[in-house]
Amino acid sequence: MSLPVIHVWKKAPFIRFLLPLIAGIVLQWHLQISPGVLWLLLCISSITTITFFLIPFFKRYKLSALSGIAAIILFIAMGGLLSWYKNIQHDKNWFGKKYKNENALIVTLIENPVEKTRSYKANASVEYILQKDSSIKTKGTIILYFKKDSSLSTLEYGSQLIITKPLQEIKNSGNPGGFNYKRYSLFQGITHQLYLKKTEFEILPITNKKVFKQFINTSRGKVLRILRKNIKGEKELGLAEALLIGYKDDLDKTLVQSYSNTGVVHVIAISGLHLGFIYWLLLMLFKPLQKRKLKWLRPVFILTGLWLFSLLAGAQPSVLRSAVMFSCIVLGDSFARRSSIYNTLALSALLLLCINPYWLWDVGFQLSYTAVLSIVIFMQPIYNLFYTKNKVLDLILKLNAVTIAAQILTVPVSIYHFHQFPNYFLLTNFLAVPLSSLILLGEIILCVVSFIPAIATLIGKILSWLIWVMNSYIERIEILPFSLWDGLQISILQTILLFGVATGLGFWLMEKSKTGLKYALAALFGFVVLRTMSFIQANNREQLIVYNVPQKRAIDLIDGRKYHFAGDPDLLADDFIRNFHIKPSRVLHRIEPAMNFESYQQQENLITYNRKKIMTISETKYFAPLDEKILVDLLVISGNPKLYFNKLAETFSVKQVVFDGSCPAWKISYWKKDCDSLQIPIHDVSEKGAFVMNFR
Repeated sequence: MSLPVIHVWKKAPFIRFLLPLIAGIVLQWHLQISPGVLWLLLCISSITTITFFLIPFFKRYKLSALSGIAAIILFIAMGGLLSWYKNIQHDKNWFGKKYKNENALIVTLIENPVEKTRSYKANASVEYILQKDSSIKTKGTIILYFKKDSSLSTLEYGSQLIITKPLQEIKNSGNPGGFNYKRYSLFQGITHQLYLKKTEFEILPITNKKVFKQFINTSRGKVLRILRKNIKGEKELGLAEALLIGYKDDLDKTLVQSYSNTGVVHVIAISGLHLGFIYWLLLMLFKPLQKRKLKWLRPVFILTGLWLFSLLAGAQPSVLRSAVMFSCIVLGDSFARRSSIYNTLALSALLLLCINPYWLWDVGFQLSYTAVLSIVIFMQPIYNLFYTKNKVLDLILKLNAVTIAAQILTVPVSIYHFHQFPNYFLLTNFLAVPLSSLILLGEIILCVVSFIPAIATLIGKILSWLIWVMNSYIERIEILPFSLWDGLQISILQTILLFGVATGLGFWLMEKSKTGLKYALAALFGFVVLRTMSFIQANNREQLIVYNVPQKRAIDLIDGRKYHFAGDPDLLADDFIRNFHIKPSRVLHRIEPAMNFESYQQQENLITYNRKKIMTISETKYFAPLDEKILVDLLVISGNPKLYFNKLAETFSVKQVVFDGSCPAWKISYWKKDCDSLQIPIHDVSEKGAFVMNFR
């Protein structure tokens, strides 16, 4: 008996190409291997592989191992080269190679501006760098934030602007466990951003619109107008727009959080679930074309329908990935008598990573393939555990079997990325999946009959009610006790071991094989050992963290698994800022708020923690000179106090100064000069990220 991994390996030869390709992509990103070395490896392995097929069969059999190694090196080199050349920073025409702060830029908006809380946001492609007497053709993408102003009414997709303000490089917050926004943006070809006021840009009278993109934008605009006309209620409309075409700007944030906490956020994000439903719908619609003479038309119509929906949904990466995956399934079923779904999935993943190797890091990409693979492997065995003649109960069993099967391999990925597990996912998916599919079908019908006002209004009312029912159900499930297991933290190695546990147990239950149980127990033992070590490490931690939170002071004092917050009180009430900037660190360090913090004492501005003295200054204060200076291990400056370090040095002997996120940049530049002259080490969290001080 072999494990499912070996079983899949035998049925899907494309996996033998996919895995080395993935290895090459990962190695290139982490090691930054020279493209010259990769080209050399590619040439040598290609020549070796070609030569192998030219030698006699008997010798070929003897050298089969060498051929296999050459093929592996070939795809590793290919993955590395794909990763290298996809990085916009390696493009010879990238604007960052020639741009200087004094240069002006001509940019083109590649999307319509989207309204945010304090600004309008739009991505723009950089077309030209303007120098004193010349212009340089260039390429690259930047993010533009426009201050809310009446002049923005003329900005739209294709608008061209002249920008004179220096660009700002995208940086991470640098907080422990924080989201790597810089890498995320780079994977999309974006490296810089800029906040613009009315006087800092000029709108050119010409536009640069691509016909196809304009057609997509126009079509999406028509669909949005139909939905906004017929579906009532802000929450209902926002979800309807996201469900049909992936338009998320009108989504209620609290509603999105509710869907996330209950394990059905995939209903909102257009991906494999929606394309899977469209695929099933097209299969049923064109089933009559299975006759021999018209058989070739069926895949043509199905592929056309899939790609039209994908383009209408905004041609987002998640949608296009799912479209490629289902296209491979359609073609595999059409041209192969006995096509393997594993081989089809491997081929689609191979094609997608050749298009964009950085999709490997995309959470949607990972969840899509783990969910489909999990359903393919586990759905039927789970469904076979129960039997009923009742068709309604049988349908319910199938839906639950699909839901449970999808969770088996997606749980490790979800915990690794989102640090939570929805305990009632069966309850929420049981209603949300079929109901969202029904709503999606209703929205398609609404768009088709929108020219008949009476029917469109009736369908709109029905859809509004159905969405309200689904939203209300999700929100009620969320408030149930123990609905969410939050604060989970696992490493990449622990995630891999969880995959091993799930795979081994699944094989043991399905095939009654002791080998599967042995592998599962071995993986579980490794997981428990690593998790125990991480808890021991957490219990022995004593730290101070000054977070990088814009306009705020945020300090955590950590003692083992407990923390004391010594920052701005209003942060305790701001869930969004706290969850984005501070919560990832607390999840990473496995800490909870302390009721009693014995090693912590505070007198006015001076905090004593674990025999260390930490001083905080957020307002103007004057200190009298002392003969014997007070030793301060750490000085944290907040806000904009009137402060002279040469005067402060007469009272205190400061070992380290930290400027938090509430300090203005212009003031920090003056303070840095004073600290340099006094030879006091400084740390600016806005530039360097969070400051971490270890007490052990």
